[in-house]
Amino acid sequence: MKDIKRSAQIFIYSVITLGAVVIAFGISVWESSNYIRLVCYLAVALTASGLKVKLPRITGTMSVNFLFILIGIAELSFSETLLIGSSAILLQCLWHVQRKPNWEQVTFNISSVAIAIALAFYADRYALPRLLPNNQSGGLLGILLVSAATIYFLANTIPVGIVISLTENQPFVKIWKECYFWSFPYYLVGAAFAALISVVNRSMGWPLTLLVLPVIFWIFRSYRQYLDRLEDEKRHVDAMAELHLRTIEALALAIEAKDHTTHDHLQRVRVYAVEIAKDLNATNDEIEALRAAALLHDIGKLAVPEHIISKPGKLTPEEFEKMKIHPVVGAELLERVQFPYPVVPIVRSHHEKWDGSGYPDGLVGLNIPLGARILSAVDCLDALASDRQYRRALPLDEAMDKVNSLSGIDFDPRVVEVLARRYVELEQMARAKGPDRNRLNTDVKVQRGASPAVGFQVEEPSDNVDFLTSIA
Repeated sequence: MKDIKRSAQIFIYSVITLGAVVIAFGISVWESSNYIRLVCYLAVALTASGLKVKLPRITGTMSVNFLFILIGIAELSFSETLLIGSSAILLQCLWHVQRKPNWEQVTFNISSVAIAIALAFYADRYALPRLLPNNQSGGLLGILLVSAATIYFLANTIPVGIVISLTENQPFVKIWKECYFWSFPYYLVGAAFAALISVVNRSMGWPLTLLVLPVIFWIFRSYRQYLDRLEDEKRHVDAMAELHLRTIEALALAIEAKDHTTHDHLQRVRVYAVEIAKDLNATNDEIEALRAAALLHDIGKLAVPEHIISKPGKLTPEEFEKMKIHPVVGAELLERVQFPYPVVPIVRSHHEKWDGSGYPDGLVGLNIPLGARILSAVDCLDALASDRQYRRALPLDEAMDKVNSLSGIDFDPRVVEVLARRYVELEQMARAKGPDRNRLNTDVKVQRGASPAVGFQVEEPSDNVDFLTSIA
């Protein structure tokens, strides 16, 4: 728990505290009209908790014991339902797990389920029947259980999604939809079976309800098959993402081959930029966009003549005008790639300045994309601290002082503040990654192959004088 953000810790302990209150209340109002039925239901629910599937994208599992929680909501007392749900989730957390959870994880899961049971039970037994016409609640058992199942699903999955969102700094809605929303139809199916079992129980006796075991196994198999398909799709997406990354790295190598001064500059800028983005609580899409833009921001230099890029001295106004096209050309090139995150705006704007004096669009302040603001400051720091044709590298501390002096003029003050606070640490991280060993070998010498003719020649005698005409 020490590595978890304080906001996540507060939320986790709040859920644990509320769950403890719910469990204490359940114990204080304990009642059971049939202990044999309770033991049978509990045994089947514990068995069902072992039928669990791994959730996509996160370290977690989901079992089919929710079916017996819904049966408990329909047929048992609050205390009995709470016992079944808490016991089943405890076994699910501890039985056949790859990594044993800590006590906070276990108590949070139990507390979350207890709160969900309390809300669903209250809605099914008290709140929803009051909204129905007199004497109609019995005939609308299915509707009540579907509503209770929906409430239980939301109350059980939303707290976990919030914790993941707070700890991983990812949008809650995205986490919840990708990890949990797919399972909602199974809860509705469970509600329908729970309603059917309740009808059988009241007309033919509860022992027949144990015939639900095949249904539990069917739901489990459906879970597994659905998640297997999701896993296949995820592997395909991961393979495409890996191909995308390799394409980005190949383009970065092309930039390095064009601009011999960059070498490991792009890799170093990426380390700095991504870490600063995390410090500024950038979204996951912004971080991924910056990760790509850090490598590709100078791709537009492919359209700039070689003598301008490699010129050892100051550029003439005409040469600088030609150099200024590279953010625009780079953005136009990358628009064709159709990145799933906003790379193009960062590349186009990485030479914009905080006071509006940059190019190509003269954007001011917060109108400049966050990734571009980060990239421009980081790019400047690393350029100052690296050797160039026209000057020697500055010591890192001096380079940082120069960047600091331009805070609020060229660079976003927030970005400069984070960079000034962390530049020594980030430099160590960049060095730890080592030099880029995939750099293209542009100094290779090819031994084979004769020199081609530069044109063609025609020999014509004239006045006994031979002459050679060459057309290049």
